[in-house]
Amino acid sequence: MDDRELTRLATELGARLLAAKAQVSTAESCTGGGIAEAITRVPGSSVWFEAGYVTYSNAQKSKQLDVPEALFATVGAVSREVVEAMVRGAQGASGARYAVAVSGVAGPDGGSPDKPVGTVWLAWSDGAQLFSQRRQFTGDRGEVRRQTVEAALEGLLRLLAKENPEAG
Repeated sequence: MDDRELTRLATELGARLLAAKAQVSTAESCTGGGIAEAITRVPGSSVWFEAGYVTYSNAQKSKQLDVPEALFATVGAVSREVVEAMVRGAQGASGARYAVAVSGVAGPDGGSPDKPVGTVWLAWSDGAQLFSQRRQFTGDRGEVRRQTVEAALEGLLRLLAKENPEAG
């Protein structure tokens, strides 16, 4: 997937958010703001994009998004529990109806037997429902990050279509 395809997904997301009169926020770790960048390259996105939180360190996940510090010791930053807390934190801090959160191991280092390089957890919420999913992406650091941005945007589109974001 190239930048044009990510822009196409973000443009479609914007159209659906405008129709729903809703906004979205992002909570990102391994993508370093890549989801927010894809969204904000769309002209007029200021109407439907509320905020982006790049919380690369565990300390910032706790400080900005209210992720309980105890989770890092018990399940690690790359986990269902952490991304679900991140997505709730992004919604709470921004007031946006929709949010997506991602945390993963983009590589080339940092992997472990139970969380190898390419492991990414994603979470999506519309305020009423929360979905999360573990994905295993392949490729180098850039490819893992790009696939994560794509999965995040596709999940938001499914959520807005009243479908399960985990279906992808």
